[in-house]
Amino acid sequence: MMKRKFFLLIFSGCLSAIAFAQDAGSLLQKVRDKLNKVNDYEATGRMKTNVSFLKVPEADVKVYFKKPDNLRIKNEKGISLVPKGAVSISLNNLLKGNYTALDAGSDVIDGRKIKIIKLLPVDENADIVLSTFYVDESRLLVLKAKTTTRESGSYEVEMNYGKYADYALPDKMVFTFNTKDYKLPKGITFDYDDGSKKKTENNVNSNKGRVEISYSAYIINKGLPDSVFK
Repeated sequence: MMKRKFFLLIFSGCLSAIAFAQDAGSLLQKVRDKLNKVNDYEATGRMKTNVSFLKVPEADVKVYFKKPDNLRIKNEKGISLVPKGAVSISLNNLLKGNYTALDAGSDVIDGRKIKIIKLLPVDENADIVLSTFYVDESRLLVLKAKTTTRESGSYEVEMNYGKYADYALPDKMVFTFNTKDYKLPKGITFDYDDGSKKKTENNVNSNKGRVEISYSAYIINKGLPDSVFK
């Protein structure tokens, strides 16, 4: 009798795990459906780049996106100083491909109930090893995503939404990454710190880089030529 109860308990636990996975997958599909309302956009914004060994001035930027995964950030000088992993600022890129969605519990961010979902790629050779999404269930918006990759290290992106929330497009995006994975584009030079200065309490987090973009306007679904991304 005890053995039967034990197996029933295990079976019930397995069913619960499957149900949680289905709920997580269903919620994530709704998020994808909302993101898919945007075929392309051109956004205007202001970008701040904070990397300890670079002195990069704030810049006005244009951000271009087109399905399925074309993304370009162009500043007023025609160059973009963001790491390779910054493609994750387009959630479409993080949600593409096949994956297993796992329910990782709940949290509260800014007074909103958040569902935490972990994504494990089905392809063992995929560049993304693990992604964790913090989803506002009521608005079907991703407020934060943490990603670990094979080639570009780990990074995190946070989004704040406003008047473009119906399109899942943020008013502000903050991208945080490990500076050891940062590579300066060829042919571009800036004043920099060679790392010889001793660390102080004020720069203990100097191994972290940060890119912040505040968007002022979007032009959505007006059609972008492929030449924009070349």
